[in-house]
Amino acid sequence: MNYFSGIAASRGIAFGPIFHFRQSEVIITRNTVSDTQAEWERFLEALGIAKVQLQAIYETAREELGEEQAAIFEAHQMVLDDPDLLDAVHRMVFEQCINCESALSEASESFAKLLEALDDEYFRARAVDVRDVAGRLVRILMGKSESPTKNLKQPSIIVAYDLMPSDTAQLDKSLVLGFCTSVGGATSHSAILARSLALPAVVGAGNCLMDILEGKPAILDGNLGTLIIDPDETTIDNCLQQQSEQRNSKAVAMVHAHQPATTIDGFTVEVIANIGNLEDARGAVEAGAEGVGLFRTEFLYLEHSELPDEETQYQAYKAILEVFGTLPVILRTLDIGGDKELPYLKLPTEMNPFLGLRAIRLCFAHPELFKPQLRAALRAGVGHNLKIMFPMIATVGEVRQARRVFEECRQELKSEGIPTADNIEIGIMVEIPAAAVQADLLAQEVDFFSIGTNDLSQYTMAADRTNSTVANLTSCFQPPVLRLVQQVIEAGHRSGKRVGMCGEMAGEPLAVPLLIGFGLDDFSMNPSAIPEAKQIIRSIRRDEAELLARQALNETDPKDIQAMVSRFLSKL
Repeated sequence: MNYFSGIAASRGIAFGPIFHFRQSEVIITRNTVSDTQAEWERFLEALGIAKVQLQAIYETAREELGEEQAAIFEAHQMVLDDPDLLDAVHRMVFEQCINCESALSEASESFAKLLEALDDEYFRARAVDVRDVAGRLVRILMGKSESPTKNLKQPSIIVAYDLMPSDTAQLDKSLVLGFCTSVGGATSHSAILARSLALPAVVGAGNCLMDILEGKPAILDGNLGTLIIDPDETTIDNCLQQQSEQRNSKAVAMVHAHQPATTIDGFTVEVIANIGNLEDARGAVEAGAEGVGLFRTEFLYLEHSELPDEETQYQAYKAILEVFGTLPVILRTLDIGGDKELPYLKLPTEMNPFLGLRAIRLCFAHPELFKPQLRAALRAGVGHNLKIMFPMIATVGEVRQARRVFEECRQELKSEGIPTADNIEIGIMVEIPAAAVQADLLAQEVDFFSIGTNDLSQYTMAADRTNSTVANLTSCFQPPVLRLVQQVIEAGHRSGKRVGMCGEMAGEPLAVPLLIGFGLDDFSMNPSAIPEAKQIIRSIRRDEAELLARQALNETDPKDIQAMVSRFLSKL
């Protein structure tokens, strides 16, 4: 047997032959064109074809996956209509007299790099969407749009260097058992789609993956992040047994998705959702979310060609709050930085932007960004259970300053005779080690904590989650990360403050028992993860989870901790 290890991106286990997914090679040559008008018309024709294709993908995704995941392809359609991108291509074709393939490739790559520079992984993943759409257009222009799966005739495990979101959404579930890619991260749109499709997936398994012979029997384990080639009979039997058990568990979880998350011995937690827009909000309610633990507001800034004003933000926030009625919605203030070039926001280039002027620091430096957002939130929160959360807090002074600005906005609105929400709770993201180690002091300044484990793990372990060569270091099961999480929860509770989590860890099934053991109050996750998380919580006892958590804190290897939790869950 040969083993390939990667990042577990979508739970589940599959057994079948290997099938190579390879897009037709596209080599773009920068050519000079004499008839620029004809070249532009050629581009517009391809644009029309791409719109028809994406509309079909969107409708299929909405029918099979729901609004939440179909929204990815609404975003793709928006890329095709993006005036900045289209203007850039138009300008390059007419001013530089180059072919539209080159113009599109260069303009889209510039836009993708802008998105990649954002600190929030949710928006960094949008760069993949831009490249996906641009790749589709280029293949249409070059007549190379044939499906890489046209020769797939039997249920197989897909291996690929990478999969675009549209590739993933169009996979035929009757023929695709799961997929494994050489690159990628657990928060990519393809990984998210795989979870919605209930397809096992492993990403970041290395370039040698493409050397596997097509047709070889394999086991893909999306729980552990492994691909086993030529498994023996015992391993195959274990795989088939796990498949049966997981199918039964998922069916039960979906039936009870809207029931409370209460442990056998009566400890109730809130299971809430991470959302980025109105479509996400609707999908979260369908999945059984009891509110929102992370409302990413950056989408407004990314979907507009100019800085969204207070009224635009007010209308967007109000629409989302109305979906949830009186359920809690935690709005995170703007979380972008000086590592990008939004067309309307000129920020200086920084040597180390992820440790620079970003998130709350940027908001302090630019009150013209911060105050309209706070004013819009105060207005939209009337009649709703809105809470405000500040990102990337490192000091007590930052919390106090943020609260002062918030109160200034409230008083301004009051003096203008504009109604505002009363008793809005103020919280912070605990995502920097500096915040975690002084959580006891910060707890005295806020109403709640939300632990952002995606960044907390990166900053603690000094490793990039999106870099597959070091991604294993950023596992939420790393002992230093677990210890910080436990310390933050304890510090919050000593001050009588509620502690939630909105990182990927909150929706990781193997992490749920540990977090119950630590005493976490709120679990905020991708909506598609909610049914299973609730089912796990309802299946365990808090006292037993507490014992498990204490044992885990004495371990030194993340894999040993995962194995320990796995054994715990297998006995339920």
